[in-house]
Amino acid sequence: MSNTTRPIKRALVSVFHKEGIEVLAKAFVAAGTEVVSTGSTAAKLAELGVNVTEVQKVTGFPESLDGRVKTLDPHIHAGILADMTNPDHVEQLKELGIKPFDLVVVNLYPFADTVRSGANEADTIEKIDIGGPSMVRGAAKNSATVAIVTDPKDYALVAQRVEDGTGFTLEERRYLAAKAFAHTAAYDATIIEWASKQWPKPASLTVEPNADDAETVIDEKLFPATLTETWDRTHVLRYGENPHQQAALYLDPLNRNGFAHAEQLGGKPMSYNNYVDADAAWRAVWDFAPQIAVAVVKHNNPCGLALGATVAEAHRKAHACDPMSAYGGVIAANSTVTLEMAEGVRPIFTEVIVAPDYEPEALELLKTKKKNLRILKVAEPPKSARQIRQIDGGLLVQSTDLINAVGDDPNAWKLVSGAPADEQTIKDLVFAWRAIRCVKSNAILVAHDQATVGIGMGQVNRVDSCNLAVERANTLADGANRTKGAVAASDAFFPFADGAEILINAGVKAIVQPGGSIRDGEVFEAAKKANVTMYVTGTRHFFH
Repeated sequence: MSNTTRPIKRALVSVFHKEGIEVLAKAFVAAGTEVVSTGSTAAKLAELGVNVTEVQKVTGFPESLDGRVKTLDPHIHAGILADMTNPDHVEQLKELGIKPFDLVVVNLYPFADTVRSGANEADTIEKIDIGGPSMVRGAAKNSATVAIVTDPKDYALVAQRVEDGTGFTLEERRYLAAKAFAHTAAYDATIIEWASKQWPKPASLTVEPNADDAETVIDEKLFPATLTETWDRTHVLRYGENPHQQAALYLDPLNRNGFAHAEQLGGKPMSYNNYVDADAAWRAVWDFAPQIAVAVVKHNNPCGLALGATVAEAHRKAHACDPMSAYGGVIAANSTVTLEMAEGVRPIFTEVIVAPDYEPEALELLKTKKKNLRILKVAEPPKSARQIRQIDGGLLVQSTDLINAVGDDPNAWKLVSGAPADEQTIKDLVFAWRAIRCVKSNAILVAHDQATVGIGMGQVNRVDSCNLAVERANTLADGANRTKGAVAASDAFFPFADGAEILINAGVKAIVQPGGSIRDGEVFEAAKKANVTMYVTGTRHFFH
């Protein structure tokens, strides 16, 4: 046996969740381990045959304040924190009449579960564990001589080491300590996340800044001074964007809603790219609610987006925008998938379909006829108010881009060229403006009958995006000129007239764009010469 290995002769056990504790109890009984425990844990261990000593017999003080105080006592924490490789510590314990612990097994009050249950503030506060984290951190700090276990998945290993008398090596105790620190850090992070939203900074604590050093006012609920959050790894994915990259899905323990919690009803496991594309498609269709919308997304860009009187019609129109690119894409609908839509999807190679629900017949068809299709059900529309992107050495955080700016309201648009658009043209312009939000910049979108017919995305200059949108609208249309009589949207201003002229020469009858270029006059004049209607919104929708 290594001289760093310490057999487990005395253990402290205090767990809220009792699942799996039977395997520990059996080992404690077999090895004759001295066990100290709290309240309900002690009762459970005694029921399982363990000769257990209740904490209050060790401390000489009863559990009090409705259980808020149980283990916060020197008789417990000195036994946890005494470094038994230090002769002074050994001698002090003898003088104090305190016995050391070799093992501490703790799991904490279910704070995240309580928040998700919708409990009121008082009940939530009662599930903020104090004694538990103190014991965990103390044992982890003293990994020189104490083994700390917080994960029930480790119980079988602990039981084996207890029963065979080997205990854990220093290297193993260090690993368990690091795991325990991660556990308490994540626990505290969930409390911070909840508290920062429930208890925002009151106005009484805000000092008015001097005019010379005034900072931009920011919502501290979304942008706290210190961003402290935790995420639980729930799925290890086959690989990342490419096969040589590792990947995993992490979830917010306080939240059980959102696309990341989609219920998979059929098909192969989700990949990293599947999640990215399907999330983009899911966001896109809800920009149009309560109107029925369907999006087809490939490589995080829409290759088709449309509204329809039925979900099947919306899908047909969205697919018709770019059938070639739709091959191997992702389909999202903001309405229940019907059998008619499922029949339309059936002949198309599709990686993922996501919707709020499926007609039973539609689900049966998709599951039986498209066995590899990943079928996702998400009950609620996107609700994330904040977006986080990692950069090397830091994070960028912003509020989510929604269709809620002043310039997103067509009543606020300014007519700068041509005659006011008629009702149908306005509908198409509104559709195009909403749809452009989900297209990677630089973005140009051509639309007709509330459906995309040509999309130019992700180009490094707006001229290329205009050419690409026109090209896709017309080369994929069996000789038809789909730009003639259509409308166009640009996610940001035209820096020169050339981009707008490409759209005008292709036959679009109306354009909506943010405006704000130093050459706006040239752009407006080009539209006026062609008698093309042009609106400016004063709002842009870059998507990088």
